[in-house]
Amino acid sequence: MVDRVNSFGVDLAVRLGRLQLPNPIMVASGTFGYAREMEGLVALWRLGAILPKTITPRPRAGNAPWRSIETPAGMLNSIGLDNDGIEAFITHHLPYLSSLAVPIVVSIAGHDYGEFVSMAARLDGLSGVAAIELNISCPNVSGGVDFGTDPAMCRRVVSGVRAACGLPILAKLTPNVTDIARVAQAAAEGGADAISAVNTCLGLAVDWRRRKPLLGNGMGGLSGPAIKPIALRAVYQIARAIKVPVVGIGGIATLDDVMEFLVAGASAVQIGTANFYNPTVTMAILDQLPAAIAELGAVRLADVVGTLEMPPPNPESPTPNP
Repeated sequence: MVDRVNSFGVDLAVRLGRLQLPNPIMVASGTFGYAREMEGLVALWRLGAILPKTITPRPRAGNAPWRSIETPAGMLNSIGLDNDGIEAFITHHLPYLSSLAVPIVVSIAGHDYGEFVSMAARLDGLSGVAAIELNISCPNVSGGVDFGTDPAMCRRVVSGVRAACGLPILAKLTPNVTDIARVAQAAAEGGADAISAVNTCLGLAVDWRRRKPLLGNGMGGLSGPAIKPIALRAVYQIARAIKVPVVGIGGIATLDDVMEFLVAGASAVQIGTANFYNPTVTMAILDQLPAAIAELGAVRLADVVGTLEMPPPNPESPTPNP
C-alpha cells in the first residue's frame, strides 16, 4: 500500500470501526460510476476506498429529466437512484470491482426496513465487498430520507443490518434535519462502524418564465462547494457528540478542503461532485496530503483528526457555538 507510508514518514492509514483503509481519500457513491469508467484517468489502487453507485433491490429507471443542472458553486441533481438492481450489480459489476486492490464499500438503498436488511444479507460474504454504506438520506426518491431523519427508525435499520450481516456498516446521513448529531447517535447505538456526513441538501431551481421547476422531479439534492460549510458544521457536531468515526462529505475539491474536514473531526472523506469536472482530483490530493499532515507536526493522519480549536461560547451571542 504505497500511499499508506510515504517519503514524509506519515502514516495515512484509517480505521473506521471494523473497516481498515490505506488512506482517507474515498470517492462518493453516484459520482464515480462503477469505477471501470475511470480506469484510464485514475490509479484506482491508490484510493482509500471506492463507493460505486447506490443499488436498490430491483431495477429503477430513476426520475424524469432534467435530472441535473449547474447552480452557483454547485450542482442540483434528481437522478432518483437509477440502477439495474442488486442482482445485476453482483453479476455484472462486482467481479470487476473485486479485482481492484482497493476496498469496495457498496452503497445500498431500500424503500423499507426489510429491503435494507435483505440487501445486506445478500451482500454478506461476497468476495470484494469490504463494507456497506446505508443510503438512508437520498432526497430524490419517495421515502428516501425517512430513516435518516427519525432517530428511532435510523437506529432500527442500522441494528437490523448489523444483525443480518458481518460487514462493517457506514450510515450516510442527511443534512436536512434539525439535529444531525442526535440522528448520528442513534446510528451509533444501532451498531454503525462509521457515520458518513453529509448527503445533499434539498434544493429547488426555477424557470420563472415557464413558472416551472427546472428539474423533472421538482426538487433535488444540492452538492458541491456551496454546501461545504454545512457539511463541516455537521461533521464537527457529530464528532463531538459520538465516539464513532465520521466520514466527511460535501464540497471537497482541494487539499485544503480535505484538511479542513480532518481537523473538524472527520477520519476520512468522500470526494463527489469534483469528480465530474476534475476526474484526477483524488490523485492530486493524495500527492499533496502527506506534506500537509507533516506541516502540522504529525506523523500519523489520526493525530490531526478532531484538533480544531473553537473559541469559547459567547453568552451574549444569539448563536453560541454548539
